[in-house]
Amino acid sequence: MLMKEYRICMPLTVDEYRIGQLYMISKHSCEQSGGGEGVEVVTNESDSHPQHGPGQLTEKRIYLSSKLPSWAKTFVPRFFYVTEKAWNFYPYTITEYSVSFLPKFSIRIETRFENNNGDNSNVFGDTPTPEEDVSFLDILIDPIPEKHYKESEDPSRWLSSKTGRGPLEKGWRDNHKPMMCSYKRVQCSFEVYGFQTRTEEFIHRNIRDILLVGHRQAVTWIDEWHGLSIEEVREYEQAMQEKTNNKVKSSQNTDSPAASRPVFSRSISVTDERTLKKMGVTTAAMSDPSASSVPHGPIRLNSTPE
Repeated sequence: MLMKEYRICMPLTVDEYRIGQLYMISKHSCEQSGGGEGVEVVTNESDSHPQHGPGQLTEKRIYLSSKLPSWAKTFVPRFFYVTEKAWNFYPYTITEYSVSFLPKFSIRIETRFENNNGDNSNVFGDTPTPEEDVSFLDILIDPIPEKHYKESEDPSRWLSSKTGRGPLEKGWRDNHKPMMCSYKRVQCSFEVYGFQTRTEEFIHRNIRDILLVGHRQAVTWIDEWHGLSIEEVREYEQAMQEKTNNKVKSSQNTDSPAASRPVFSRSISVTDERTLKKMGVTTAAMSDPSASSVPHGPIRLNSTPE
């Protein structure tokens, strides 16, 4: 198992990002759907937990066969989906991914948001992540894949007409107000001989890119979502969900006859990314019998990805 903690700062407050995250995930999912691939929302409903309070439970199926590296396609069916199940008890969330035919393949992402510049060394309140396993991602200077670059989403060129923020300049994390940090603890595992190291490293490389792109979008799209109420952004989320599902289903019905699809058993698995669309995760054990279905830690199947 390979575990890392990512810390991504943004020139926002935690309260603002609650709206921005929901907007960004919905818009991005719709943009990335089409041609038989993308994100199908299966469940999106309110949930509650005695410890974390009220929240939202979301289950999605992510179709992404063409986005796999060539070496992975040798053992992956032509048509498959990743199951994402997310418990969003903002400012704390858990997201898990699973693939029904790869039980040894898992991703689990714990996230907590705080109004600081990433200086909390034990944000999850248990065991501090070793310093060598902590990565600070800078939305301004860290490179992203060229295919994902858009000038309108470049923080060095961004200027918000609604808030007056931007563009960001070198050293912005030391003095910008407001400032928040997204702390993400990511555990991934693929315990298959000959593929483990390569796959786990592949997952983390893609997680890094996804996190950078997603957080850049949340900031630079601020004039699209700033000022929306939680009710308004939920309405937007619902409208985009229907549009996204229609795009995925219509393409699949046209391009891929149902008879050619393999049958999958339902995977049980957990705002972002949305955000992570590359691989899958195992179910997690509950920390409390009364704790609804919120997982506490990943179950290690045969020995065990945000």
